[in-house]
Amino acid sequence: MMKLSVVIPVFRSGNVLYELHSRLVGVLSALELDDYEIIFVEDGGGDNSWDVIQEIASRDGRVRGIRLSRNYGQHNALLCGISAARYDVIVTMDDDLQNPPEEIPKLLDKLSEGYDVVYGTPEREQHGFLRDWASRITKYMLQSAMGAETARKVSAFRAFRTDIRRAFETYRGPLVSIDVLLTWGASRFASVTVRHEPRKMGASGYTLRKLIIHAINMMTGFSTMPLQVASIIGFIFAIFGTLLLGYVVVRYFASGGSVPGFTFLASIIAIFSGVQLFALGIIGEYMARMYLRTMDRPPYVIHSQTDGTKSFKEARDGNPD
Repeated sequence: MMKLSVVIPVFRSGNVLYELHSRLVGVLSALELDDYEIIFVEDGGGDNSWDVIQEIASRDGRVRGIRLSRNYGQHNALLCGISAARYDVIVTMDDDLQNPPEEIPKLLDKLSEGYDVVYGTPEREQHGFLRDWASRITKYMLQSAMGAETARKVSAFRAFRTDIRRAFETYRGPLVSIDVLLTWGASRFASVTVRHEPRKMGASGYTLRKLIIHAINMMTGFSTMPLQVASIIGFIFAIFGTLLLGYVVVRYFASGGSVPGFTFLASIIAIFSGVQLFALGIIGEYMARMYLRTMDRPPYVIHSQTDGTKSFKEARDGNPD
């Protein structure tokens, strides 16, 4: 028997929350759980999502709602919900029903085999070509930041043991990657194949541009690989410059004249200038991250919240609130 917390970041999805809640209750009630809670974190979408969450929570005491003061992003909203979770195991999922609640038992069964974190890897993602391409790039970047092969199978549909959050409970900063933070306290990762259904409404908030920015943030916020790449490129071009100097000296003594051509000289200057600017840009990104951390900006600010008070047993047995 276990107690389960389901954390769902909500962004402009008020029209699907009733169905999501109904399907979740049906699945969770059928599992052998001692208790469970559903935490909706409204991420400043500006629609009627918070009103819907409040209405659902008023009818179901196992539902908790948290409203953030503005839009902080999916991972920041997840961090808020994970910090608020009260039970032994946490399941996170999207709010658009692309992650079918009926697949939750697969994650829990795999987790019971002794793993710390289990991802639900889609059989086939229901996104457009550019979104799928950008998602693959992001996962490649995440693999570097996480240092784990499982990174290529990550998704928003995941289950993990709540005690892992102790590894990042003091984390403060505006840039958040839940998958990277999980590696701070876990080493046993696994994945299971799950269905991935089309969105019920609207379009994904993750555009190609946002995914690229997210990948860059993960690389510069949780990994030193870009600095290492810049160092390697600098070393390669230093060798290239040395060989080029040797060529010029040999040419001078062999033919009695210097290497002619303004185009040749301009090309070399442009190449080396570009490499220098590239390295400076990477260093600048890291300095920006350091600056943001020194500001001590919180990853999220809670505006208001509801609180679930009815336990699963009370709801199952039909006891009054």
